[in-house]
Amino acid sequence: MQAVLAPERSAPPGRPSLAWRPVLLIAAVFTALHAIASAFGGYWLDEAYMLAIGRYHLDFGYVDQPPMAPLLAGALEWLAPGVQLLPRVVMTLISATGVLLAGMLAREFGGDRRAQLLTALAFATGTWTALTAHWLTPYAMEVPLWMVLTWLLVRWLRLDAEDRADDRLLLAMGAVIGVTMQTKFQIALLCAALLGCVLVFGPRRLLRRPMFWAGVGIALIIAAPTLIWQAAHGWPQLAMGQVVTEETPSLSNGRRGMAVGGIVSAGVLGVPLLLCGIGRMLFGKDMRPYRFIAAAFLVQYVFYVVTSGRPYYLIGMYGVLVAAGAVGLQRRREAKAAHSSRNWSWARNWSWVRWPVGVAAVLTAGGMVWLSTVAMGDPAKPLDRTITEYTAAEYRALPAGVRERTALVTGSYVPAAMLDAHSAESGLPLARSAHRGYGFFGPPGPQADNILLVGKEVDEWRPLFAQTRLVRGGDIPVWLLTGREQPWPQVWEQVRSLA
Repeated sequence: MQAVLAPERSAPPGRPSLAWRPVLLIAAVFTALHAIASAFGGYWLDEAYMLAIGRYHLDFGYVDQPPMAPLLAGALEWLAPGVQLLPRVVMTLISATGVLLAGMLAREFGGDRRAQLLTALAFATGTWTALTAHWLTPYAMEVPLWMVLTWLLVRWLRLDAEDRADDRLLLAMGAVIGVTMQTKFQIALLCAALLGCVLVFGPRRLLRRPMFWAGVGIALIIAAPTLIWQAAHGWPQLAMGQVVTEETPSLSNGRRGMAVGGIVSAGVLGVPLLLCGIGRMLFGKDMRPYRFIAAAFLVQYVFYVVTSGRPYYLIGMYGVLVAAGAVGLQRRREAKAAHSSRNWSWARNWSWVRWPVGVAAVLTAGGMVWLSTVAMGDPAKPLDRTITEYTAAEYRALPAGVRERTALVTGSYVPAAMLDAHSAESGLPLARSAHRGYGFFGPPGPQADNILLVGKEVDEWRPLFAQTRLVRGGDIPVWLLTGREQPWPQVWEQVRSLA
């Protein structure tokens, strides 16, 4: 560790070289830990959702998200059917690029080996990152994409300040924005916040570069398929915003949860660096070209607090702010060392704080990784497999004549996704649900006069069938509803809901 923390001896005068070895070491440990965790537990609910719609419902867009994550999940399922480990390992490798990008961001700000190591470690031990990094979900995929975008932006600003701007970076930014728009729509608010803050704080010359607007065009071209899908379906993503607001009090404690979670998700080590980075980017003279980035973070933070957004919406901006904070500590350490008459450095005085904080960050992150393996129940028999097993048992128990006319329906999209994720091995027909994105996949076929309903949401279905019978109790009951009394299109319009 002493060798890792030693000054970068091979660094040329001026900007330090990238500390490949220590940063890659953190990335390797990060990858190994999440790869091990990937072998345990069942599908997280959004993992199952991505797999189910990527396997059976590929489209240019969905009511609640763009198509990138389902497309990747479906492609990996095609390569290795039923192998849960493959998409998790692929997602772990994607997330591990965030560790490298964190170190690269610190280097762009002039960070030495120690600052790069600190930034990479802070990213790797962020609590939300530790929980979700191996789940193939849109919110895990967008984090490294945001970090690529901020690295390209910071690098362009740094080179521009040195009078050698490379406008090819602006074209690359456009491509990254387009890909991210195909992953999660929060990138649109990030871009709006950055644009507005550039107009207020500068550097406005960025907006006068022809390549900047060419990058905007590239972004729109790449994002066009999902934007066209949204327009053709009445922009359901806008309606989902209201649904998220209504769900937030129960899922993340509303505005208070967003206000706290939007910061503490950076982790034990990341929180102080994040706050330090915000202050330094706003008020540090040497960080003036980057001031608008911190301002854009605060604009989004306030917006999501007011609108009761999810705490993880801003995770992708942690890297650039934490890097600025780590380099700020480096500058303070260098200034103290330059003015100190003692033989030991200022940083060594604070080693009694630095090491406990680092250990606490690693232990907390490890706890979050462990939590991810038990998030859906007992790893030996997780919720998705339990639901599949007892639903399959009840479906097979139906008389053959009844079973042929019975569709498998769930009240919520979550059990529908879990059942479809295991449909190949269970032999169950594809599940239907009128909830969330599943509602846009359409109702069962006209031959289905009955439904086997999985879930507690029976009251909205009961008036539409002649008879209702509980066939299995428990936390997620199973009902048999027979004698459909209206055509499926009419039934579907009455039960379909985003909430």
